[in-house]
Amino acid sequence: MTAALPAVETPAALDELTGLVADGDVLVLSGAGLSTDSGIPDYRGATGSLRRHTPMTWQTFRRDPRGRHRYWARSYVGWPQMAAARPNAGHSAVARLQRAGLLGGVVTQNVDGLHQAAGARDVVELHGGLDRTVCLSCGDVASRAELHRRLRAANPAFGPRADEVNPDGDAELPDEVLDGFVMVDCRACGSGPLKPDVVFFGETVPRDRVDTCFRMLEESGSLLVLGSSLTVMSGYRFVLRAAELGIPVGAVNLGPTRGDAKVDVKVDAPLGAVLPELARRCGA
Repeated sequence: MTAALPAVETPAALDELTGLVADGDVLVLSGAGLSTDSGIPDYRGATGSLRRHTPMTWQTFRRDPRGRHRYWARSYVGWPQMAAARPNAGHSAVARLQRAGLLGGVVTQNVDGLHQAAGARDVVELHGGLDRTVCLSCGDVASRAELHRRLRAANPAFGPRADEVNPDGDAELPDEVLDGFVMVDCRACGSGPLKPDVVFFGETVPRDRVDTCFRMLEESGSLLVLGSSLTVMSGYRFVLRAAELGIPVGAVNLGPTRGDAKVDVKVDAPLGAVLPELARRCGA
């Protein structure tokens, strides 16, 4: 059942956003706020995990074997919750708008694969995807589900419960339980280390991926930001480019964003309520 649209939301903003989307040729830029209704926490929202915990950084993962071991132990415990997440009403609304011919591609900062699971096409995962792993020695890309099966076989007695799972699938576990965890090597080369195929904090998004997203933006009639605070430049740069090119920008987000001054129309309300209503108004 779709949540009721909050009464505090001004109808004029939603009317204006509807007009922008109804014109078609929209590029979506989505962030963690779109997936919170699927049980995946965000980093920077009112209850975001970044307020309480420091996420894994690329520097720590690359240089600190103990840090990698800790990450994979926590990821092993957190993966089932991530794998079980399902698209919510917001993801479904985006897919419906795309099927109706109003949206072009989707650029997502999320690593959960829920846009694709909802049926969206032409999705660029700006920060990669948790459903894959990559070997830092040989470059082999493999299934995260396959790695989980191998880890389960190597750790039959390792089963601590997670108190909390972060947006990157890294579960919060006390350090004293981590020593019993056994990490496996790359199946292709027998070495490693293995890394989730995601962009960690402090890591650079591949340039060709960024260029692809810029081309998608430049070929679009408008940009629609969904559930992103735009705090990090990896997403904010697309709002800046849209402003430079005179491309209208709409946004749906609960709370302020870094790009509010450059957004042409913003609806400040829960995405699970706004997006299904937006799709309905646009005939999707």
